[in-house]
Amino acid sequence: MIDSSAQHEKSWELLAAETGKTLPIGHFKRGFGKKNQLIIPEVLAWSENPEEIERLGNRKEELYRQLVGEGGMIVLPGSRELLTALKQAGIPRAVGSSTSRINLEAIFASTGLGEFFDVVVSAEDVVNGKPAPDVFLKAAELLGVPPQRCIVFEDALFGIEAARRAGMKVVAVATTNPLKLLSHADRAVQSLAEISVQELQSLIA
Repeated sequence: MIDSSAQHEKSWELLAAETGKTLPIGHFKRGFGKKNQLIIPEVLAWSENPEEIERLGNRKEELYRQLVGEGGMIVLPGSRELLTALKQAGIPRAVGSSTSRINLEAIFASTGLGEFFDVVVSAEDVVNGKPAPDVFLKAAELLGVPPQRCIVFEDALFGIEAARRAGMKVVAVATTNPLKLLSHADRAVQSLAEISVQELQSLIA
């Protein structure tokens, strides 16, 4: 629904400059969609110390929120229209995110999209982040909808894997990755303007 990749990537760059650490080549796409608790030790190899990981992760998110506050957030073409149509059709809607709740609140404040969601599940609400399916299964549980009746919108490869593991359908959006890498989704689109409520209903018919 939004393109947060630029702010996330920039916040890692700012944190690296601030701490004097090095960012491995290709780190962003390898970590995008994962929790910081996995990115920092496994993708960046910055630390294995839990306290240091938490400190670095918290600082990265502070930098991210500053960027969102200063520059706003890009709402993807077709997102607001699709959410409006889903709401009017009475179809339950949830956010299932690897980011923190305070980050989501900053995004909602910047975009005004919060009104469209019945349920919000953030990183604090589950033990295992993507590619584990926990965040999506929790969202389905809170909505009162069986996983097989859910459709996930994702731009991150780890998010697509998490949705698959949850037993849900996936619409992949080519914001972070090109369409050719998203062919394993049930539907891959360049823009959410290509999707209608009727087409979504046909995916789970």
